[in-house]
Amino acid sequence: MTKISRRSFLAVAGAAAAAGMLSACGAASSTASSAASSAAASSTASSAAATGLDANAKTNIAFITDVGNIDDQSFNQYTYQGVKDFCEANGLKANYYKPSEDSDDARLEQIDNAVNDGAAVIVMAGYIFAAALGTAQDKYPDTQFLAIDVGTGDLATPGKNVALVTFKEEQAGYLAGYSVVTDGYKKLGFLGGMSVPAVVRYGQGFVQGADAAAKELGASDVTMKYWYSGSFVATDEIKSKMDSWYSDGTEIVFACGGSICNSCVAAAQANNGKMVGVDVDQSYLDGCVVTSAMKALANSVNVVLSDCMANSWKFSGTYAGVETKLGAAEDCVGLPMEASHFNTFTQDQYDTLFKSLEDGSLAVDDASEATAQFATTTIKVDYQG
Repeated sequence: MTKISRRSFLAVAGAAAAAGMLSACGAASSTASSAASSAAASSTASSAAATGLDANAKTNIAFITDVGNIDDQSFNQYTYQGVKDFCEANGLKANYYKPSEDSDDARLEQIDNAVNDGAAVIVMAGYIFAAALGTAQDKYPDTQFLAIDVGTGDLATPGKNVALVTFKEEQAGYLAGYSVVTDGYKKLGFLGGMSVPAVVRYGQGFVQGADAAAKELGASDVTMKYWYSGSFVATDEIKSKMDSWYSDGTEIVFACGGSICNSCVAAAQANNGKMVGVDVDQSYLDGCVVTSAMKALANSVNVVLSDCMANSWKFSGTYAGVETKLGAAEDCVGLPMEASHFNTFTQDQYDTLFKSLEDGSLAVDDASEATAQFATTTIKVDYQG
Protein backbone atom coordinates (compact mmCIF):
# COMPACT_ATOMS: atom_id res chain seq x y z
CA MET A 1 0.00 0.00 0.00
CA THR A 2 1.49 3.35 -1.02
CA LYS A 3 1.72 5.86 1.82
CA ILE A 4 2.51 9.55 2.04
CA SER A 5 5.01 10.76 4.60
CA ARG A 6 3.54 12.86 7.40
CA ARG A 7 6.07 15.57 6.56
CA SER A 8 4.84 15.51 2.95
CA PHE A 9 1.15 15.80 3.84
CA LEU A 10 0.93 19.43 2.71
CA ALA A 11 3.04 18.80 -0.37
CA VAL A 12 0.22 16.72 -1.84
CA ALA A 13 -2.21 19.61 -1.51
CA GLY A 14 0.40 22.05 -2.78
CA ALA A 15 1.07 19.90 -5.82
CA ALA A 16 -2.64 19.76 -6.54
CA ALA A 17 -2.95 23.53 -6.40
CA ALA A 18 0.13 24.00 -8.57
CA ALA A 19 -1.10 21.48 -11.12
CA GLY A 20 -4.43 23.28 -11.28
CA MET A 21 -2.68 26.61 -11.88
CA LEU A 22 -0.49 25.16 -14.61
CA SER A 23 -3.38 23.51 -16.43
CA ALA A 24 -5.29 26.79 -16.32
CA CYS A 25 -2.45 28.58 -18.12
CA GLY A 26 -2.99 26.75 -21.40
CA ALA A 27 -0.42 25.06 -23.67
CA ALA A 28 1.78 26.53 -26.38
CA SER A 29 1.42 25.16 -29.90
CA SER A 30 4.63 24.06 -31.58
CA THR A 31 6.12 21.17 -33.56
CA ALA A 32 8.18 20.17 -30.54
CA SER A 33 5.21 20.13 -28.18
CA SER A 34 3.14 18.18 -30.70
CA ALA A 35 5.87 15.59 -31.03
CA ALA A 36 6.17 15.35 -27.27
CA SER A 37 2.41 14.94 -26.93
CA SER A 38 2.39 12.16 -29.51
CA ALA A 39 5.20 10.36 -27.74
CA ALA A 40 3.45 10.75 -24.39
CA ALA A 41 0.19 9.44 -25.85
CA SER A 42 1.99 6.41 -27.28
CA SER A 43 3.67 5.74 -23.95
CA THR A 44 0.35 6.09 -22.09
CA ALA A 45 -1.36 3.67 -24.47
CA SER A 46 1.41 1.10 -23.94
CA SER A 47 1.22 1.51 -20.18
CA ALA A 48 -2.56 1.20 -20.16
CA ALA A 49 -2.34 -2.01 -22.13
CA ALA A 50 0.26 -3.33 -19.71
CA THR A 51 -2.12 -2.79 -16.78
CA GLY A 52 -4.86 -4.71 -18.53
CA LEU A 53 -7.00 -1.70 -19.46
CA ASP A 54 -8.09 -0.60 -22.93
CA ALA A 55 -5.20 1.31 -24.45
CA ASN A 56 -7.53 2.92 -26.99
CA ALA A 57 -10.08 4.16 -24.47
CA LYS A 58 -10.55 7.91 -24.13
CA THR A 59 -10.70 7.48 -20.35
CA ASN A 60 -9.35 4.76 -18.05
CA ILE A 61 -10.19 6.37 -14.71
CA ALA A 62 -12.97 8.97 -14.55
CA PHE A 63 -13.94 11.51 -11.93
CA ILE A 64 -17.44 12.98 -11.70
CA THR A 65 -17.56 16.40 -10.04
CA ASP A 66 -20.23 17.46 -7.58
CA VAL A 67 -22.01 20.80 -7.98
CA GLY A 68 -18.75 22.76 -7.73
CA ASN A 69 -15.90 23.39 -10.14
CA ILE A 70 -12.84 21.22 -10.55
CA ASP A 71 -10.65 23.96 -9.01
CA ASP A 72 -12.79 24.44 -5.88
CA GLN A 73 -9.82 24.02 -3.47
CA SER A 74 -11.89 21.32 -1.82
CA PHE A 75 -13.26 17.84 -2.57
CA ASN A 76 -13.40 18.15 -6.36
CA GLN A 77 -9.88 19.50 -6.77
CA TYR A 78 -8.08 17.21 -4.37
CA THR A 79 -10.00 14.03 -5.21
CA TYR A 80 -9.37 14.58 -8.92
CA GLN A 81 -5.72 15.32 -8.14
CA GLY A 82 -5.54 11.84 -6.65
CA VAL A 83 -7.02 10.39 -9.84
CA LYS A 84 -4.55 12.31 -12.00
CA ASP A 85 -1.55 11.39 -9.84
CA PHE A 86 -2.48 7.72 -9.92
CA CYS A 87 -2.97 7.74 -13.68
CA GLU A 88 0.25 9.61 -14.34
CA ALA A 89 2.18 7.16 -12.16
CA ASN A 90 0.71 4.16 -13.99
CA GLY A 91 0.48 5.41 -17.57
CA LEU A 92 -3.32 5.68 -17.60
CA LYS A 93 -5.76 8.28 -18.90
CA ALA A 94 -7.71 10.45 -16.45
CA ASN A 95 -10.63 12.71 -17.30
CA TYR A 96 -13.26 14.52 -15.29
CA TYR A 97 -16.94 14.93 -16.10
CA LYS A 98 -19.08 17.76 -14.77
CA PRO A 99 -22.88 17.33 -14.45
CA SER A 100 -24.90 20.08 -16.10
CA GLU A 101 -26.96 20.64 -12.95
CA ASP A 102 -27.40 19.46 -9.38
CA SER A 103 -29.61 16.44 -10.02
CA ASP A 104 -29.37 12.65 -9.96
CA ASP A 105 -30.25 12.53 -13.66
CA ALA A 106 -27.39 14.88 -14.52
CA ARG A 107 -24.96 12.82 -12.46
CA LEU A 108 -26.13 9.61 -14.13
CA GLU A 109 -25.70 11.25 -17.53
CA GLN A 110 -22.03 11.89 -16.82
CA ILE A 111 -21.55 8.38 -15.44
CA ASP A 112 -23.01 7.13 -18.77
CA ASN A 113 -20.56 9.35 -20.66
CA ALA A 114 -17.60 8.06 -18.65
CA VAL A 115 -18.58 4.44 -19.24
CA ASN A 116 -19.04 5.13 -22.96
CA ASP A 117 -15.54 6.63 -23.00
CA GLY A 118 -14.15 3.37 -21.65
CA ALA A 119 -13.69 4.16 -17.96
CA ALA A 120 -12.90 1.03 -15.95
CA VAL A 121 -13.22 2.91 -12.65
CA ILE A 122 -15.38 5.94 -11.88
CA VAL A 123 -14.54 8.07 -8.84
CA MET A 124 -16.91 10.50 -7.12
CA ALA A 125 -16.97 12.39 -3.84
CA GLY A 126 -19.83 13.29 -1.53
CA TYR A 127 -23.13 11.92 -0.25
CA ILE A 128 -25.08 13.62 -3.07
CA PHE A 129 -23.93 10.77 -5.34
CA ALA A 130 -25.67 8.07 -3.31
CA ALA A 131 -28.89 7.87 -5.36
CA ALA A 132 -27.14 7.99 -8.73
CA LEU A 133 -24.60 5.42 -7.56
CA GLY A 134 -27.38 3.10 -6.42
CA THR A 135 -28.67 3.06 -10.00
CA ALA A 136 -25.28 2.98 -11.73
CA GLN A 137 -23.90 0.03 -9.76
CA ASP A 138 -26.63 -2.20 -11.18
CA LYS A 139 -26.63 -0.66 -14.64
CA TYR A 140 -22.87 -1.14 -15.04
CA PRO A 141 -21.87 -4.27 -13.07
CA ASP A 142 -18.48 -4.49 -14.82
CA THR A 143 -17.50 -0.93 -13.90
CA GLN A 144 -15.89 -0.23 -10.54
CA PHE A 145 -17.14 2.78 -8.54
CA LEU A 146 -15.09 4.52 -5.86
CA ALA A 147 -17.19 6.85 -3.71
CA ILE A 148 -15.17 9.10 -1.41
CA ASP A 149 -16.86 10.36 1.77
CA VAL A 150 -19.93 8.24 1.06
CA GLY A 151 -20.98 5.71 3.69
CA THR A 152 -23.62 3.05 4.20
CA GLY A 153 -25.75 5.69 5.83
CA ASP A 154 -25.95 7.23 2.36
CA LEU A 155 -25.99 4.03 0.26
CA ALA A 156 -27.27 1.18 2.41
CA THR A 157 -26.56 -1.69 -0.01
CA PRO A 158 -23.43 -1.07 -2.07
CA GLY A 159 -22.72 -3.65 -4.78
CA LYS A 160 -19.50 -5.62 -5.01
CA ASN A 161 -18.37 -3.18 -7.71
CA VAL A 162 -18.61 -0.28 -5.25
CA ALA A 163 -16.06 0.88 -2.69
CA LEU A 164 -17.35 3.33 -0.10
CA VAL A 165 -14.59 5.28 1.64
CA THR A 166 -15.09 7.43 4.71
CA PHE A 167 -12.60 8.83 7.20
CA LYS A 168 -11.69 8.71 10.84
CA GLU A 169 -12.53 12.38 11.36
CA GLU A 170 -12.19 11.89 15.10
CA GLN A 171 -8.44 11.39 14.61
CA ALA A 172 -8.06 14.59 12.59
CA GLY A 173 -10.14 16.46 15.16
CA TYR A 174 -8.01 15.02 17.98
CA LEU A 175 -4.82 16.23 16.30
CA ALA A 176 -6.30 19.72 15.96
CA GLY A 177 -7.55 19.90 19.55
CA TYR A 178 -4.32 18.57 21.03
CA SER A 179 -2.14 20.87 18.94
CA VAL A 180 -3.92 24.15 19.69
CA VAL A 181 -4.03 23.53 23.45
CA THR A 182 -0.37 22.49 23.45
CA ASP A 183 0.30 25.69 21.51
CA GLY A 184 -1.14 27.74 24.35
CA TYR A 185 -4.76 28.38 23.40
CA LYS A 186 -7.13 28.07 26.36
CA LYS A 187 -10.45 29.52 25.17
CA LEU A 188 -11.65 27.27 22.36
CA GLY A 189 -14.74 26.94 20.23
CA PHE A 190 -16.23 24.28 17.99
CA LEU A 191 -18.62 25.45 15.28
CA GLY A 192 -20.30 22.55 13.52
CA GLY A 193 -22.68 22.61 10.60
CA MET A 194 -25.41 20.00 10.76
CA SER A 195 -24.85 17.33 13.41
CA VAL A 196 -24.22 14.57 10.87
CA PRO A 197 -21.82 11.74 11.84
CA ALA A 198 -18.70 13.18 10.17
CA VAL A 199 -19.15 16.58 11.82
CA VAL A 200 -19.85 14.99 15.20
CA ARG A 201 -16.70 12.85 14.93
CA TYR A 202 -14.61 15.93 14.08
CA GLY A 203 -16.08 17.81 17.02
CA GLN A 204 -15.80 15.05 19.59
CA GLY A 205 -12.27 14.30 18.43
CA PHE A 206 -11.43 17.98 18.93
CA VAL A 207 -12.81 17.81 22.47
CA GLN A 208 -10.80 14.66 23.25
CA GLY A 209 -7.54 16.05 21.89
CA ALA A 210 -7.95 19.32 23.77
CA ASP A 211 -8.76 17.46 26.97
CA ALA A 212 -5.73 15.18 26.64
CA ALA A 213 -3.35 18.09 26.07
CA ALA A 214 -4.80 20.08 28.96
CA LYS A 215 -4.39 17.09 31.25
CA GLU A 216 -0.75 16.63 30.21
CA LEU A 217 -0.06 20.33 30.78
CA GLY A 218 -1.94 20.43 34.05
CA ALA A 219 -4.05 23.25 32.62
CA SER A 220 -7.37 23.33 34.46
CA ASP A 221 -8.48 26.61 32.88
CA VAL A 222 -9.11 25.39 29.31
CA THR A 223 -12.71 25.86 28.18
CA MET A 224 -14.64 25.24 24.97
CA LYS A 225 -17.90 26.55 23.54
CA TYR A 226 -19.58 23.92 21.32
CA TRP A 227 -22.44 24.53 18.86
CA TYR A 228 -24.02 22.91 15.81
CA SER A 229 -25.44 25.68 13.63
CA GLY A 230 -27.82 23.34 11.76
CA SER A 231 -26.56 24.57 8.39
CA PHE A 232 -23.66 24.12 5.99
CA VAL A 233 -24.20 27.60 4.54
CA ALA A 234 -22.65 30.85 5.76
CA THR A 235 -25.27 33.08 7.39
CA ASP A 236 -25.47 36.36 9.31
CA GLU A 237 -26.72 34.36 12.31
CA ILE A 238 -23.56 32.24 12.38
CA LYS A 239 -21.37 35.33 11.92
CA SER A 240 -23.17 37.05 14.81
CA LYS A 241 -22.75 33.98 17.03
CA MET A 242 -19.04 33.81 16.30
CA ASP A 243 -18.69 37.56 16.90
CA SER A 244 -20.16 37.01 20.35
CA TRP A 245 -17.80 34.11 21.05
CA TYR A 246 -14.69 35.99 20.02
CA SER A 247 -15.71 39.18 21.83
CA ASP A 248 -16.35 37.09 24.95
CA GLY A 249 -12.77 35.82 24.91
CA THR A 250 -12.78 32.78 22.61
CA GLU A 251 -9.34 32.65 21.02
CA ILE A 252 -9.71 29.98 18.35
CA VAL A 253 -12.66 28.19 16.71
CA PHE A 254 -12.68 24.91 14.78
CA ALA A 255 -15.16 25.67 11.98
CA CYS A 256 -16.49 22.43 10.56
CA GLY A 257 -19.11 22.27 7.81
CA GLY A 258 -19.22 23.58 4.25
CA SER A 259 -19.18 27.35 3.78
CA ILE A 260 -19.87 28.19 7.44
CA CYS A 261 -16.10 28.68 7.62
CA ASN A 262 -16.67 31.97 5.78
CA SER A 263 -18.86 33.23 8.62
CA CYS A 264 -16.20 32.21 11.11
CA VAL A 265 -13.38 33.81 9.14
CA ALA A 266 -15.31 37.10 8.93
CA ALA A 267 -15.86 37.08 12.69
CA ALA A 268 -12.24 36.13 13.36
CA GLN A 269 -11.01 38.99 11.17
CA ALA A 270 -13.29 41.48 12.94
CA ASN A 271 -12.21 40.34 16.40
CA ASN A 272 -8.55 39.41 15.91
CA GLY A 273 -9.41 35.76 16.48
CA LYS A 274 -8.03 32.50 15.11
CA MET A 275 -9.58 29.52 13.33
CA VAL A 276 -8.96 25.86 12.55
CA GLY A 277 -9.94 24.75 9.04
CA VAL A 278 -11.47 21.45 8.00
CA ASP A 279 -11.24 18.68 5.36
CA VAL A 280 -8.47 20.32 3.31
CA ASP A 281 -5.70 22.83 4.03
CA GLN A 282 -7.74 26.03 4.40
CA SER A 283 -4.80 28.35 5.04
CA TYR A 284 -5.71 30.01 1.73
CA LEU A 285 -8.80 31.53 3.39
CA ASP A 286 -6.96 33.97 5.66
CA GLY A 287 -3.98 34.34 7.94
CA CYS A 288 -6.26 33.68 10.91
CA VAL A 289 -6.26 29.95 10.04
CA VAL A 290 -3.74 28.36 12.40
CA THR A 291 -4.06 24.80 11.04
CA SER A 292 -6.59 22.49 9.41
CA ALA A 293 -7.97 19.06 10.33
CA MET A 294 -7.48 17.36 6.98
CA LYS A 295 -8.62 14.34 5.04
CA ALA A 296 -5.93 13.24 2.58
CA LEU A 297 -8.35 12.99 -0.32
CA ALA A 298 -5.71 12.44 -2.99
CA ASN A 299 -3.93 9.73 -1.03
CA SER A 300 -7.20 7.95 -0.23
CA VAL A 301 -7.87 7.69 -3.96
CA ASN A 302 -4.38 6.30 -4.52
CA VAL A 303 -4.78 3.73 -1.74
CA VAL A 304 -8.02 2.30 -3.12
CA LEU A 305 -7.14 2.49 -6.83
CA SER A 306 -3.87 0.69 -6.08
CA ASP A 307 -5.89 -2.08 -4.47
CA CYS A 308 -8.19 -2.24 -7.48
CA MET A 309 -5.34 -2.39 -10.01
CA ALA A 310 -3.55 -5.11 -8.02
CA ASN A 311 -6.73 -7.18 -8.10
CA SER A 312 -7.17 -7.11 -11.91
CA TRP A 313 -9.41 -4.01 -11.75
CA LYS A 314 -11.82 -5.40 -9.21
CA PHE A 315 -11.94 -4.19 -5.61
CA SER A 316 -10.55 -6.68 -3.12
CA GLY A 317 -12.56 -7.87 -0.14
CA THR A 318 -11.18 -4.93 1.85
CA TYR A 319 -13.25 -2.51 -0.21
CA ALA A 320 -15.77 -4.39 -2.37
CA GLY A 321 -19.32 -3.70 -1.30
CA VAL A 322 -18.40 -2.24 2.10
CA GLU A 323 -17.66 1.05 3.79
CA THR A 324 -14.00 1.37 4.74
CA LYS A 325 -12.79 4.05 7.15
CA LEU A 326 -9.33 5.42 6.43
CA GLY A 327 -7.26 7.22 9.03
CA ALA A 328 -3.76 7.75 10.35
CA ALA A 329 -2.70 4.15 9.65
CA GLU A 330 -3.21 4.84 5.92
CA ASP A 331 -1.87 8.43 6.06
CA CYS A 332 -5.35 9.64 5.19
CA VAL A 333 -5.92 12.19 7.98
CA GLY A 334 -3.60 14.78 9.46
CA LEU A 335 -2.56 18.41 9.89
CA PRO A 336 -0.68 20.40 7.20
CA MET A 337 2.26 21.24 9.43
CA GLU A 338 4.19 23.19 6.79
CA ALA A 339 1.26 25.59 6.37
CA SER A 340 0.32 25.78 10.05
CA HIS A 341 1.06 28.82 12.19
CA PHE A 342 1.87 27.41 15.59
CA ASN A 343 3.81 29.31 18.21
CA THR A 344 5.29 26.43 20.18
CA PHE A 345 3.76 23.15 18.91
CA THR A 346 6.51 21.42 16.93
CA GLN A 347 6.86 18.97 14.08
CA ASP A 348 8.45 16.45 16.46
CA GLN A 349 5.49 16.70 18.83
CA TYR A 350 3.14 16.20 15.90
CA ASP A 351 5.08 13.20 14.61
CA THR A 352 5.03 11.55 18.04
CA LEU A 353 1.29 12.10 18.40
CA PHE A 354 0.57 10.96 14.86
CA LYS A 355 2.61 7.80 15.36
CA SER A 356 0.48 6.86 18.37
CA LEU A 357 -2.64 7.13 16.21
CA GLU A 358 -0.97 5.30 13.35
CA ASP A 359 0.13 2.29 15.40
CA GLY A 360 -3.07 2.13 17.41
CA SER A 361 -1.54 2.84 20.81
CA LEU A 362 -3.80 5.90 21.03
CA ALA A 363 -7.49 5.22 20.41
CA VAL A 364 -9.97 8.04 19.90
CA ASP A 365 -13.65 7.53 20.67
CA ASP A 366 -15.55 7.62 17.36
CA ALA A 367 -19.06 8.31 18.68
CA SER A 368 -21.12 9.91 15.91
CA GLU A 369 -24.58 10.36 17.41
CA ALA A 370 -25.84 13.94 17.38
CA THR A 371 -26.14 13.78 21.18
CA ALA A 372 -22.56 12.57 21.76
CA GLN A 373 -20.73 14.44 24.54
CA PHE A 374 -17.34 13.03 25.49
CA ALA A 375 -16.80 12.93 29.26
CA THR A 376 -13.80 15.21 29.74
CA THR A 377 -11.45 15.00 32.69
CA THR A 378 -9.84 18.42 32.56
CA ILE A 379 -11.49 20.93 30.24
CA LYS A 380 -14.99 22.37 30.59
CA VAL A 381 -17.23 22.20 27.51
CA ASP A 382 -20.28 24.45 27.12
CA TYR A 383 -22.67 22.67 24.75
CA GLN A 384 -25.00 25.32 23.32
CA GLY A 385 -28.37 24.69 21.69
